[in-house]
Amino acid sequence: MSSYFIIPGLGNSGPLHWQTYFEESAANFTRIDQKEWDAPVCSDWLLSVDEALKDADLSEVILIGHSLGCATIAHWAKHSGKRIKGAMLVAPSDVEALNYTFPAIGFAPMPLDRFDFKTLVVASVNDEWVSIERAKYFADCWGSRFVDIGEAGHINAASGFYKWNEGLEFLKKLD
Repeated sequence: MSSYFIIPGLGNSGPLHWQTYFEESAANFTRIDQKEWDAPVCSDWLLSVDEALKDADLSEVILIGHSLGCATIAHWAKHSGKRIKGAMLVAPSDVEALNYTFPAIGFAPMPLDRFDFKTLVVASVNDEWVSIERAKYFADCWGSRFVDIGEAGHINAASGFYKWNEGLEFLKKLD
């Protein structure tokens, strides 16, 4: 059985976010907590991922990232050398874009190395934090399957994504 590890973005995901819905949907979903959600340091976030996965059967691990969580997965894949079952990267923030002015240290530049595991990138045509072209570019570089879900904003609570059953269906493509 797959073990799903959720990596939220900047600020964590609140009670009405699809990541919270996923986490509450089954016992095999675990949120990876970070020490600092609002002014994150990439190396700290990577340590949190390693700590969360230390006792997991990596062949059954699927990471689920949103926004800055996607950059975390890209950095983790590049630096850990570990192979997992797969990852779903939703609305990967473009940490190199001029409008990305959040206090996030060490996340740029975005790693573009091909992942050594199955991945899926889900993006929206009107996401303020990544253009659809840039999201597709990330997916191409990472060797990921790419899904454009249309006008869905940043695919978060503010965009109305709580009970995102379509997202749970996307996860099945990684199993």
